[in-house]
Amino acid sequence: MSVEAESRDHNHQSPRANPSVGTNFVHARQPTPQEQPSDENHVIAAPPLQGERPDRNRSHRGGFLWRHPLASAIGLFLLIPVASAGYLYWDHARHFESTDDAFIAARAFSIAPKVSGYVTAVPVTDNQHVAVGEVTARIDDRDYRASLDQTKAQLAHDQAVLQEARKNLGRYQTLATTDSIAQEQVDNQSFLVEQDQSTVALDQAKVDAAQLNLFHTTISAAEAGRVVSLTAAVGQFAQTGTTLTIFVPDEIWITANFKETQLDAMRPGQQATVAIDAYPERAIRGHIVSIQPGSGTAFSLLPPQNATGNYVKIVQRVPVKIVIDDPPSDIVLGPGMSVVPTVRTDSAASLYERLRAAL
Repeated sequence: MSVEAESRDHNHQSPRANPSVGTNFVHARQPTPQEQPSDENHVIAAPPLQGERPDRNRSHRGGFLWRHPLASAIGLFLLIPVASAGYLYWDHARHFESTDDAFIAARAFSIAPKVSGYVTAVPVTDNQHVAVGEVTARIDDRDYRASLDQTKAQLAHDQAVLQEARKNLGRYQTLATTDSIAQEQVDNQSFLVEQDQSTVALDQAKVDAAQLNLFHTTISAAEAGRVVSLTAAVGQFAQTGTTLTIFVPDEIWITANFKETQLDAMRPGQQATVAIDAYPERAIRGHIVSIQPGSGTAFSLLPPQNATGNYVKIVQRVPVKIVIDDPPSDIVLGPGMSVVPTVRTDSAASLYERLRAAL
C-alpha cells in the first residue's frame, strides 16, 4: 500500500514541483529569433499639431539653394562674368589657327673646294657670321699660278705663229695676182692661218681654265650667313669636294605643319605671330608665303601606301611656309629651332578687340 501511494503521488505532482521538467518544456516551445515579430518597420507617424498644415515642398526647402542662400547668390553673381569672359575668349580664339609642330628652316649647304691642295689659311671660326665675298679658307695656289703662267706662254707663242702665218698669206695673195706663185700655195697658207687661229683659241681657253682654278683656291662666301661645323684646318690636304664647313644663310623661314582641318580659311598673305621656344619673351611678325600642295608624308622618301585592308584614317599634316617680316639681329635663329606660329585666318575684329578699342 505504501509503495502504490508513493507512485500515485509521484505521477500526480504538478510541473512546479519539478523545475527541470517545466523549464525544458518552456524552452522547447519558445519561438526562434527569426519567428519573433520585429517592430523596426512599425513607424507610427505622429499626426500634425493643431494649426500646422502638412508641407509637400519640405524636401525642396532642404536643398542647397535654400540652405545656403548667400553662397548661391555669390555663385550666380560670378557666373555671369565668367560666362562672358569665356564667350569673349572663344570668339577671339576662333579668328586664329595655331600649331606647335613648327620649326625654323633654311637651305644650309656644305662648302667644299673645287680644286685640291693644302689648306694654307682658315680666317673664320665656328658660328661666325660672314658677309658676301668674305674668305672662309685658302688653298695653296703655287701650282695653279705656275700652270697659269705656262698656258699664257703657250698662248703668246701661238699668237706669234698666227701673226706670221697671216703675213705670209698676205704676200702669197699679192704674188698670186701676178701669177708669180700657184693658187695652191695661197690656199695652203690660208688653211694654215685657220689652223693657227684654232690653236690660239684653244690656248686662250686653257688660260681661262687656269685662271679659274687659281680663283678657286680662295674659298669665299657666296651670300651672307654663318659658318657652322667647321672642319677645315691649316695644313690639311683638301681633296676636290671635301666638306670644309657647313654654311647657313641668313635667309630663313618657318615650316609650320598644320593639320589639314585647319586649312579651310588659311590663305597666302595672312599675318602670323611667331613665338620662339628659345626666346619666350619675343614675338616675331611674319606672313604666309605658300601652302604645300600635299601632305608632308606624300613627298617623303617612302610615302605610305594606303591601299591596304587595315587602313585607319588619321589627320594629315600639311607644311605651310611662313616668312619672317623683320628678322631680329640681336638673337640667333637657325634651322631646327622650335616655334609656335599663330595665323590670323579671319581679318574681322573680334568682340574682344572691338571692346578694347572702344575702351
